Amino acid sequence: MAIRPPLRRRALALSSAGIGLTLLLTACGSGAGSGRGSDGKIVVGLITKTNDNPFYVKMREGAEKKAKELGVELRTFAGSGQTDNDSQVSAIENLVAAGAKGILITPSDSSAVVPAIERARKAGVMVIALDSPTDPASAVDATFATDNRRAGQMIGKWAKSKMADKRARIALLNLSADHVKVDILRNQGFLEGFGINVGDPGRIGDEHDPRIVGQEVTGANEEGGRSAMEKLLQKDSSINLVYTINEPAAEGAYQAIKAAGKARDVTIVSIDGGCSGVKDVTAGAIGATSMQFPVKMAAEGLAAVAAHVKNGSKPSPSSGQAFTDTGVSLITNTPVPDLPSQKSDWGMAHCWG
Repeated sequence: MAIRPPLRRRALALSSAGIGLTLLLTACGSGAGSGRGSDGKIVVGLITKTNDNPFYVKMREGAEKKAKELGVELRTFAGSGQTDNDSQVSAIENLVAAGAKGILITPSDSSAVVPAIERARKAGVMVIALDSPTDPASAVDATFATDNRRAGQMIGKWAKSKMADKRARIALLNLSADHVKVDILRNQGFLEGFGINVGDPGRIGDEHDPRIVGQEVTGANEEGGRSAMEKLLQKDSSINLVYTINEPAAEGAYQAIKAAGKARDVTIVSIDGGCSGVKDVTAGAIGATSMQFPVKMAAEGLAAVAAHVKNGSKPSPSSGQAFTDTGVSLITNTPVPDLPSQKSDWGMAHCWG
């Protein structure tokens, strides 16, 4: 087992290695370790999975705007990839050392990050998960997120209706092989919506339905989506329905499908609702996508921390849920009966608001 270097040395090493951590910590002065910035504002951290994914870019922008509105000093961090847990743990430790009053985090690994979160909470820091729940959900003080299972179910139901007169040949393009919570919820939600029985609720890919051609991981990015789709098309060229973990993966998948001359034969469904993804719905590259609202997640999370510092309050979860549901809308230009949806012009006006 590798020995973890001391906290300060490790933070510097992470930064110099260029793995994507944005460290805005004050090294000295009245703000260091006090939980207040140099101008007396409370310090809150935002830790996302990456710096470059448009979803997290929009979330950060929304958080920065809300922080100014609330008079909060926001310090932002990001890992080098969708599954970079070590960088997130280091970011939590840096924020605790700086005396932050709250931490908002989109967990890269829903389980592995829990010990670091527990240490932060024991130190008196309010920790809120955004978008991706922790496992267990009780590891954080609150969660503001899309109902990811419902988001999957919506595109699954839409696909089932669209494929009613065809024999489905399904490819599933997931996040990673680590069975992280958000990956499971979206994947299994899609299968449930399509009418396929899922296997172990804590795993991906153990179903035995003959309609499923195969599953591949994408890293939730365009290159991964293209590579995964190429592999599955080589395995079975009859694929006519593709589920993707998010819209960057969907874009890569579409490139592979188009290159294979099958753009007219394959329907892609996805989850995110980013502006570029909505444009893909308009263009017909994506048949339907479930829109999330990351700005709302960040804004409500920051407001919850500010309220907690002021009066000790904590947000209550949505009725019947273990988290605060920030909503989801189905975006498609080919609506189906009995499934509420919005067209892409509405989607462009609301993407990630």
